[in-house]
Amino acid sequence: MQIPSELHYSRDHEWASASNGVVRVGITDYAQDALGDVVFVDLPKVGTVLALSATLGEVESTKSVSEIYAPVAGTVVAINEVLVASPELVNSDPYGAGWLCDISTTDTADFDALLDAEAYHALTNN
Repeated sequence: MQIPSELHYSRDHEWASASNGVVRVGITDYAQDALGDVVFVDLPKVGTVLALSATLGEVESTKSVSEIYAPVAGTVVAINEVLVASPELVNSDPYGAGWLCDISTTDTADFDALLDAEAYHALTNN
């Protein structure tokens, strides 16, 4: 499993990267592997205000449907519309083209409280 050291991770298997008050969110390699082949992604609408750990969408695979949780509180400012036609990008490139949404946040405490790569590695026993 890939666990990029520059990212932060939630205990719910979302990854996050921050730049200029915007946090990009996706699901981890561990999560996509556990889900199996992703066939549909339900993303939030731009402008949606999310509380920390609120459901921001769902990922449907051939095995199950799993909710995606906001790793930070804030407002959705962008979604990865490519996933509508190509949800399999979540499997093939979870840390790149398979990103889910961008959340604008003014408080870095949520982001700072996420796990680093070493702690996420320990959580997943990889």
